[in-house]
Amino acid sequence: MASFGERDSRLIIVRGNSGTGKSTLAAAIREARPRGIAIIGQDQLRREILHVRDYPDTPAAGYVDVSVRYALNCGLHAVVEGILHAAIYGEVLRHLIADHRGVTRCYRYEMSFEETLRRHATKANADEFGEVEMREWWRDIDPLPGVAEEVIGADSPLPHTLRRVLTDCGWT
Repeated sequence: MASFGERDSRLIIVRGNSGTGKSTLAAAIREARPRGIAIIGQDQLRREILHVRDYPDTPAAGYVDVSVRYALNCGLHAVVEGILHAAIYGEVLRHLIADHRGVTRCYRYEMSFEETLRRHATKANADEFGEVEMREWWRDIDPLPGVAEEVIGADSPLPHTLRRVLTDCGWT
């Protein structure tokens, strides 16, 4: 595919199991920057806009691709966040990483299932789904082959993680 974005644009990919803190981190990144950050949330695209399930060849993967390219070509930075299972979204993510002209950073949350349940219970939408659904979506470890992802563990509080991402992106 064609290159996209500018040399000074930022593409930040944040993956991990449900309840780990991906959306919270994406919101914190946007809050830390005055303007110009598009958050491309897998849940919003897949569940709310397309209303499809995750499966191989889901249209949600292509929609993530188009959304990221569009945002970055409009002069915005982009944070892609979601479970983004490697088996379903891996090819799209690898193409985005390869085609982006600017700075790309990839992060993956890894923590115990018990910790994700604890974190989920603190969310405003905690009553929309629970342990049964989260077990269906759970991947113990889901690395993205061919991609260097920084791992974020349960021992990394949000301020520390945010500082790390901003520094990695040259936004200090």
